[in-house]
Amino acid sequence: MHLTNALHRAVRQNPRLPATIFGDRVRTWEESAERIARLGSALKELGVQSGDRVAILSLNSDAFHEYLFAVPWADGVIAPMNYRWSLAEIIECLNDSEPCVLFVDDAFSHLVEQLRAEVPSLRAFVFCGEGSAPAGTLQLEELIAGHESIPDARRGGDALAALYYTGGTTGRPRGVMLSHLNLVSSALGAQATGAFVIPGGRHLHSAPLFHLGAGAGWLARNLAGGSHVILQQFAPEPVADAISKYEVTDAILMPTMIQMLVDSPDTQDHDLSSLQRLIYGASPISDALLERAAKRLPGVGFSQIYGMTETSPVTAVLDPAAHNDAVLRRSAGRAAPHAEVMIVDNEDREIPSGQVGEVVIRGPHVMRGYWNLPEMSAETLRGGWMHTGDGGYVDANGYLFIVDRIKDMIISGGENVYSTEVENALATHPAVASCVVIGVPDEEWGERVHAVVVCQPGTTTTAAELRTHCKGLIAGYKTPRSVDFVDALPTTAAGKVLKRELRSRYWPAAGRQVS
Repeated sequence: MHLTNALHRAVRQNPRLPATIFGDRVRTWEESAERIARLGSALKELGVQSGDRVAILSLNSDAFHEYLFAVPWADGVIAPMNYRWSLAEIIECLNDSEPCVLFVDDAFSHLVEQLRAEVPSLRAFVFCGEGSAPAGTLQLEELIAGHESIPDARRGGDALAALYYTGGTTGRPRGVMLSHLNLVSSALGAQATGAFVIPGGRHLHSAPLFHLGAGAGWLARNLAGGSHVILQQFAPEPVADAISKYEVTDAILMPTMIQMLVDSPDTQDHDLSSLQRLIYGASPISDALLERAAKRLPGVGFSQIYGMTETSPVTAVLDPAAHNDAVLRRSAGRAAPHAEVMIVDNEDREIPSGQVGEVVIRGPHVMRGYWNLPEMSAETLRGGWMHTGDGGYVDANGYLFIVDRIKDMIISGGENVYSTEVENALATHPAVASCVVIGVPDEEWGERVHAVVVCQPGTTTTAAELRTHCKGLIAGYKTPRSVDFVDALPTTAAGKVLKRELRSRYWPAAGRQVS
């Protein structure tokens, strides 16, 4: 299995079908493949060797699509950077992955000189935006025009395909190593459920492609045939306009995005009747939102995906029919054909259905490990199972229900936020004596980052001041949206903070402390 196989298949079977639609620019699969083969040649000339990382810091575009294919074509490894991170976080992850080439677009080309100075591994910067290349960069179109096609390296199987970074429990993002087998098997398994992208349809990309959640749609669309409709970023009216104009059949949107799409007054006059499937993840959809969305989009089937970057990312799928059941739509669905799901106790022994334990996963989609973190990799993958840190249970029919997060991860608006990372940032403020960060329910974001803070004796601070302080250290979406100031934190006799007790004050639904 290799990522570029889908490209070869599309060229043989539908060469003149649009591969990408980006604004007024349409490129067929035949045109796209020619550009990718030339770009692969340019990457080789820039020094990309087998297994070298090639990074990208860019909004969505058709160039992002070409990057995702051209890097493995040149025998390299994809390394997308999260543009929502702070600059310090971006630099940290670039230095961890050590890419030799970085693609940048208009939004981030101003960072080139600083990145050149602080990331020694970078030998070349490719400008993949519109217009002329800024100083210090190479222009994508000139590279493509100036190079002849080379054969596909057909990098595949267990070979490393991509490094996708995810939040770290110790405050350091972790590079998840995913092979070609991991990524392709996940996409094939998702498609085999019949609840993913529509075969031969048009998939809308508005969620950021640096996220593997959005990347899952890119992978599946390549396998299922059809076209990619690409927007730089999500906004309700442009999404509605693209669905109507380009007859989009399916899209991956977070529940917060679905809410904005169906509730915005700017989208009400758009014809969205071409849409057949809305795929969402990160959290279940609320009954109220599902009702409003079904009314606005009567022909749409809703599918929920459960997984994580470490599982490439799809593990379980809740199909459209299950959304009609009030109990089942609280679940994360059932294991996809490529995945095994088991619930274990704290000694990794399987426990009966209906009992809560840790969710562990096995299958060809499970990551190779964490980049440069062998001990963490071994612990997470012990016994041949991916230990998710999610607490949950499986019912008698195989539906997976998530009830807690053992690793204290918060999912806010589709972004993973590890509480320790935020706590580390808060703790550097001189007024903070101790703090705890938890996820609390939020109507718009599913969960929001909430801090409970004990101040140093004789000092005071405000929520606004703490937010400003954190934004200088971590990404804006990780900073606490709300803060409570208390005299003391609840602890065990051994002095361990009782996070579950804190969460229970904010989560009214008994037995569930995640969105």
